[in-house]
Amino acid sequence: MSEIVRRDPRKEWIARNRLHPEHLDVLAELGEGAAPSEWPGPNGRIRRDPHAVGFTGPNGIKRIDRSGVQQGAGRSSAGDRGDGQPARQRVEIESPAFLVAVVPDLAGGRLSSHDRDLLGLARRLADADPQAPGAVVAIVFGEARESGFAEAGVDRLVTLDEPRLAGYAPEARIAALSAIEESLSPRHWLLPDSALGGGELGRRLAARLGERPAAGLWQIEPDAGSALGWHATCRGAAGSLDIRRDLPRVALALAECAEPVSETVHAARPLAPPALPEAFSRVEDLGAVAVDPASVALGEAEFILAAGNGIRDWEGYHRAATALGATEGASRVAVDDGFMPRDRQVGATGTWVTARVYVAVGISGAIQHLQGIQRCDKVVAVNVDPGCDMIKRADLAVIGDSAAILEALVTRVEQARQEDGGKRDAA
Repeated sequence: MSEIVRRDPRKEWIARNRLHPEHLDVLAELGEGAAPSEWPGPNGRIRRDPHAVGFTGPNGIKRIDRSGVQQGAGRSSAGDRGDGQPARQRVEIESPAFLVAVVPDLAGGRLSSHDRDLLGLARRLADADPQAPGAVVAIVFGEARESGFAEAGVDRLVTLDEPRLAGYAPEARIAALSAIEESLSPRHWLLPDSALGGGELGRRLAARLGERPAAGLWQIEPDAGSALGWHATCRGAAGSLDIRRDLPRVALALAECAEPVSETVHAARPLAPPALPEAFSRVEDLGAVAVDPASVALGEAEFILAAGNGIRDWEGYHRAATALGATEGASRVAVDDGFMPRDRQVGATGTWVTARVYVAVGISGAIQHLQGIQRCDKVVAVNVDPGCDMIKRADLAVIGDSAAILEALVTRVEQARQEDGGKRDAA
């Protein structure tokens, strides 16, 4: 019998076509984690799939996988932790050569994407010299609900949870940071240049330390001629030009200033806070003011309930948004059809949102819409089509009729509020 290996062109075609219903079965039969991008033809020439991930066409455009299939296959071959995620390298720095202090915003008690970018920048500064690595110290005010400091690149964690530091207390917080400056003497101070408190706190800290901060920082580069060995590029003139200068001790960084940590896990070892001095506070925090979610701009909303073409009961949708206390958003189709105003459109052609929770109801997930929600922390999708792109993007997917699901959700919320009200009355 001939030893020539017989090819099955049909199976090879199915293996390359991820939309074919037998695609996954054929991949498993062939023993491949992803569709082959190259294969020998009958005349011996190597054929290439122009639709394969990573293929660069004659116009210079590189194919990108948006389905997550190839990424998932790559994880399994690289070694994982048993949950489909790649195994991370454990890093512990016992005797750091210096410290990089980071004061994240921690909006809602959790690390935002801006905070993670800032920690990625701190890791770059700390790991610049492998022979004398530094350690990243995160300083947290109040009780944080975040459990992923180690995965975000934190080596040491200082928690300041005194009542006088809660809320808006700039004088007390600056006094606490000054005490940490005296006890730890970090080489760098990094704070987010944001409207959530980091921008103001960083400028106050720089004034207290007598430093000229680098505000609007978005890029750093090694520079042997600089005092601290780094060159900083900052946004200036309302973002119309770049300002290059030596990196100072205090820096206020913009979002996407660096890649967040994704390959290592650090110790996040707790450090005892120093004795905090008494500080005279001229500001009294009267608490948060209730805001109507309908009046919140999409770009600033923390919780968004977005509607798409799959919504048929619009009154039920508006009722659900009111009951949940969510800001309303919409896809372009819903806006073009006149169901929602133009300022509520989410996506690359509308508003880019950074919500902590984004609920997409009846939205299939066009590429422009997915671009607009790429910085949202958690995405929940409600749709009748389990194969739509929004379901693939979502962290949690609910398959079913949107009207029935929203009605059941509103009922559960109202019941929970009634039970809470009854318990308060009994108390």
